[in-house]
Amino acid sequence: MSTTGSVATRTTDYVSALDLFSVGVGPSSSHTVGPMRAARLFAEGVGRSCGLEAVGRVTVTLFGSLAATGLGHGTPDAVIAGLQGLAPETCDPDEVRGALARAQGAGSVSLLGAHPLAWGDDDLTLAPLTRLPQHPNALQLSAVDESGRVLARETYFSVGGGFVVREGDDDRALPAQEAPLGFATAAELLALCAARGESIAEIAWANECALHGSDAVAAGLEQRWRAMEGCIDAGLSATGVLPGWMKVPRRAASVAAALRAEPALPDAPAQWLQAFALAVNEENAGGGRVVTAPTNGAAGIIPAVGRYAIEFAGVPRARVVRDYLLTSAVVGSLYKRNASISGAEAGCQGEVGSASSMAAAGLTAILGGTPRQVENAAEIAMEHHLGLTCDPVGGFVQVPCIERNAIAAGTAVAATRLALLGDGSHFVSLDTVVETMRQTGRDMASSYKETSEAGLAVNVIEC
Repeated sequence: MSTTGSVATRTTDYVSALDLFSVGVGPSSSHTVGPMRAARLFAEGVGRSCGLEAVGRVTVTLFGSLAATGLGHGTPDAVIAGLQGLAPETCDPDEVRGALARAQGAGSVSLLGAHPLAWGDDDLTLAPLTRLPQHPNALQLSAVDESGRVLARETYFSVGGGFVVREGDDDRALPAQEAPLGFATAAELLALCAARGESIAEIAWANECALHGSDAVAAGLEQRWRAMEGCIDAGLSATGVLPGWMKVPRRAASVAAALRAEPALPDAPAQWLQAFALAVNEENAGGGRVVTAPTNGAAGIIPAVGRYAIEFAGVPRARVVRDYLLTSAVVGSLYKRNASISGAEAGCQGEVGSASSMAAAGLTAILGGTPRQVENAAEIAMEHHLGLTCDPVGGFVQVPCIERNAIAAGTAVAATRLALLGDGSHFVSLDTVVETMRQTGRDMASSYKETSEAGLAVNVIEC
């Protein structure tokens, strides 16, 4: 341990903003991005251990939530894409959409794009009623040779936000990296800020630069914000209906058109905020390019609030790119470390609740809030998402997910206003709310945790 001022600092596994905010594809970080990464990791591992040419067949089993809502979340497509060597950060989303159907039509897949394998309907198995102990989002991949001898078998868990771990590893998927200004709780973070006389963003910047170098951090944050902006803009111009039997219409473009026609509406900023969030989550639901923030299901909140700050609160874009994203990421890291950002583990409080809390913290920071006001805003936003279930209709990340992002973005702004009206003093701490969210997620019935077995998912009739 080292000391700075009067507070002790300690090195801990640090969740970088560049890991928490990752560029990927929709519709789900846990059900699309994570399985794609797992499948690619498996294929690469097989290639290293025994050579791709030794593989005669690959089989995949999806368990628990991945099986229950995987079809609507694009999980089979993502697994095929990963086996073929595609990465969510760099792939063309069109190459992922329909990947399973193309493999079935051709009767083959190309392992890492280099070794063709036969592919049949029985090579992918769904086991929605089997929940592995480590995490509800599980998939097992096996590779056998032509004689049927098992060459490799791995079980992976997609633990939220696109993070993936192998069976037996730390199910938080915390990267093995130590930052010089370590903290594990909000209380430790506030003490660190007070001792150093620095903001939360300044603490985060120091840690990120120590890990990656200032140029890489600046470039990484710019890349992620540019992708968020691009997602908003794409969603504001796209029309038509989203994939799936519900034929949910895209609304962001029509909302934006109505607002442009009446720019003097007194609540126009609030309506634009919602339009921004709708735009991102419609792009996500369509399988487009999005940034996990901290998940895909909650991807619209942080971009929407950041864009709102630029266009309606006069915040310079540079402050959003750096201070807003860094502050948001620090709060997100507390949820990932001490609770969960996985809807299959904690319900939607872990996704939309965490994102709203992160956005409230970031907005409070760039509007001049103190670290204690930032912590207060984050606490307010999450406190009013506690118990929020994840019950996607039809297993699609559409209803109620898209509108939920718009509402939660408004909650983040409201939490910021309340926090800035105070001096940072409040009764319930952020750490208390994080722990309460963890306990609530643990106690919540699995039918309300991204399995589409209860709630709206069973009360909306499929037709």
